[in-house]
Amino acid sequence: MRIIAGKHRGKRLAPIKNAAIRPTADRTREAVFSILGSLVEDAVVADLFAGTGAMGLEALSRGAKQAVFVDFNPKSLALVKKNIAILKEEENSRVVFWNLLQNAACLSAHALSYDLIFADPPYGEQALDAILDNLAKAKALGPEGTLVCEHDRSEPAPENSAFNLFDQRRYGRTLVSFFEAKG
Repeated sequence: MRIIAGKHRGKRLAPIKNAAIRPTADRTREAVFSILGSLVEDAVVADLFAGTGAMGLEALSRGAKQAVFVDFNPKSLALVKKNIAILKEEENSRVVFWNLLQNAACLSAHALSYDLIFADPPYGEQALDAILDNLAKAKALGPEGTLVCEHDRSEPAPENSAFNLFDQRRYGRTLVSFFEAKG
């Protein structure tokens, strides 16, 4: 696993030694960031269910100014911290241990709102509905922000009163859904 573009292009991230951590494939990550384009520059980013931290670290490499990495798995957070250190991005990064399936209140402690939120909840747990609801309650996504959710293609993107689905792409068994705040 490596950083695809930006100031850390080509740098390798720490190897994954835990089968429970499912990183975003390089091909999928590259496609997502191509779609986002200039939205990444100077963005405040949240990488939820961070796993390896690859999405947030890719954003920092491409010019995001700050990234908050959130996960409920201590092994994932240890890997995220290791990858942040490899890229020397400690100054621009925050790592948070939190169960996002219960609520997303932790996000407001690190930024008022986020320009980009990446969410990659565990597949097969029908967690996407809860994540969208919790992000809406926390008012985490800024008015011009974009929420990018990875989920199993068998789990359709739910309707949500706070978010508008504006794009969706399929990469193997993964669907990537792009949302914006309504209103």
